[in-house]
Amino acid sequence: MKKRRRLPRKTFSGPPPEVMDIKALAQYLGMGRSKIYGLIRDKKVPASRIGRQYRFSKSLVDAWLKERLITKAEEPQFPLFPRQK
Repeated sequence: MKKRRRLPRKTFSGPPPEVMDIKALAQYLGMGRSKIYGLIRDKKVPASRIGRQYRFSKSLVDAWLKERLITKAEEPQFPLFPRQK
């Protein structure tokens, strides 16, 4: 059986568009289209549906990404090692 060669993901040649479709959003976020559809199904990504197609506002996607930014690790409720003074 032949191995399938993976092609590198295409990136935007210029700035990303203000309104993106599934393919453009996948390029922008660097993930697959099936993952995007899963996020839509779980209502985790801001999307607008126009007929049978989805559209995404770049500013809303950027705000969505900033909301989920991990900046500080949370401490566990019961630390494994007690703090030393």
